[in-house]
Amino acid sequence: MTTLLRIDASARFERSLTRMLGDLFIERWQELEPGVALITRDVGRHPPAIITAAWIAAAFTPMPQRSAEDTAVLADSERLIHELEQADVLVIATPMYNYGMPAALKAWLDQVIRLDRTFSFDLARGDRPLAPMLDGKQLVLLTASGEFGFGAGEPNEGADHLLPHLRSVAKYLGADNLCHVGIEYQEFGDQRFEDSRAHAIEDVKALAARMAG
Repeated sequence: MTTLLRIDASARFERSLTRMLGDLFIERWQELEPGVALITRDVGRHPPAIITAAWIAAAFTPMPQRSAEDTAVLADSERLIHELEQADVLVIATPMYNYGMPAALKAWLDQVIRLDRTFSFDLARGDRPLAPMLDGKQLVLLTASGEFGFGAGEPNEGADHLLPHLRSVAKYLGADNLCHVGIEYQEFGDQRFEDSRAHAIEDVKALAARMAG
């Protein structure tokens, strides 16, 4: 049985385009695999805590040496990592804010990408000392942006810091590749936006069908 972990990062609820795409993806998968297990984590509604000096100290203290306080500081991180470990497919539905990811999603990443839990560190590896500890997962990214044209040769080339960031950390989430469906032109609200939304709706349904099949 497949386990999906859905992460919603939008601060909006009723009018969120990314939540809509997430709903469509999950609904289509459930149609094709009724027994699929679903774990949901809504960081838009309930943002994880940002990491602190106490968190860093606890995370870098070997487990046998941790105090009760260290264990308490890392408790939320452990819960979030446990959810990630269970997942076969990670579905991140997030808007682009100020050309990057919402702070709540960054906080989630900081909580789950952790030494000796999702990556190891060994200087014997030379200039590439980090190595992922999870594997075999698929990562789906569903996005919405107010602007458009972030690809090569397009008006906003180089301004997208959301998709490249998630591509960079995907391996530490246990994913070897990333599938992306996005809506653009949201702030323009014109026919280009309507077309982008319509195409994304069809693409996300088709993606779920391919992956579930």
